[in-house]
Amino acid sequence: MSGGGVAVAFQGELGAYSHIAALKFFGPINALTQKTIADVFEVVEASEAKYGVVPFENSLEGSVNETYDMLLETSLHVAGEVKLRIVHCLIANAGTKISDIKRVYSHPQALAQCRTYIKAMGWETVPYYDTAGSVKMLKESNVKDAAAIASELAAEIYGLNVLRRGIEDFAVNYTRFLVIGKEQATRTGKDKTSIIFTTKHIPGALYMALEDFARREINLTMLVSRPTKKTPWEYNFYVDFEGHISDDLVRDCLMALKDKTVFLKVLGSYPASVDV
Repeated sequence: MSGGGVAVAFQGELGAYSHIAALKFFGPINALTQKTIADVFEVVEASEAKYGVVPFENSLEGSVNETYDMLLETSLHVAGEVKLRIVHCLIANAGTKISDIKRVYSHPQALAQCRTYIKAMGWETVPYYDTAGSVKMLKESNVKDAAAIASELAAEIYGLNVLRRGIEDFAVNYTRFLVIGKEQATRTGKDKTSIIFTTKHIPGALYMALEDFARREINLTMLVSRPTKKTPWEYNFYVDFEGHISDDLVRDCLMALKDKTVFLKVLGSYPASVDV
């Protein structure tokens, strides 16, 4: 599972959802597991991995703030995106029955996404740094009165049993992952561009910035604000829109936008995922 193919870094252990997203995008990879999202950016910047795959937003829990901040701080480009349906499984060691379980381990987001099921079962929740990592920990400690919440692939990799599939509270549970690297993606004709900008601190500044997109009929697919961390109550805006940086309309729009902002960073243009 970590053998041939391009070197791709992701946060978590083998079988993490980021690992699954990487496999979906690239096929076979040389998997480089990392402890944190920041570590993923670091090894790609150091050319220890050609690409990284990082979670960006979840359809239930919202933005992954660490990824947003790292995109601002580093020079890496967004080279692709993957939308992954998240199916959470209840996983335990051989011989463990559901009636034996007293506590359940997983990443805090996975625990939150399975809150109703866990509450109904009356289990204690124990946050862990990674979904697949919690499965690996159960395997190594041979715990018989606990379970983990992770992917079916994690259970397969570490040889544990899936006791229940699809225990998430809502079936419409997707995570959007970004592929990061040093190289820009080539134009495909069905592309998306991601940027970050900061407006001037004047009335109507955001309206005037977004007007450039509307006037050119460029469709925005995401608009999120994050604190600048420099001045209280001032924000960076993260925007995704349809089109490629090499398109005339996009190029003209960004030139106009530059005059209306105090900061503008183009993260990259890349093929838009059609998965839902």
